[in-house]
Amino acid sequence: MAKLKIKKGDHVVVITGKDKGKKGEILKVMPGENRAIVKGVAVVRRHQRQTPAQEGGIIAKEASIHISNLALEDPKDGKPTRVGYKFLKDGRKVRFARRSGEVIDG
Repeated sequence: MAKLKIKKGDHVVVITGKDKGKKGEILKVMPGENRAIVKGVAVVRRHQRQTPAQEGGIIAKEASIHISNLALEDPKDGKPTRVGYKFLKDGRKVRFARRSGEVIDG
């Protein structure tokens, strides 16, 4: 299992597939499957049986998307970027956008 460079809460851009160009926030990361669920991306419609807790019918929800189809959104210009790691002067290890050199929060 490879180390993933994206985390829950990151803003990403879909770089290939039917939702190419869409942007969204990561809701869940599944490192064992190399997949992530992104808000508003890969929306599928599912038939849901009614339960006492929730109403039934056809509901729309996000399907998972492979990590290789996602790129982190550059905090400066919003375009896709690769992720690098570096140590700051105070010794903290942080992620940074290779495109602009900007440190990524989180």
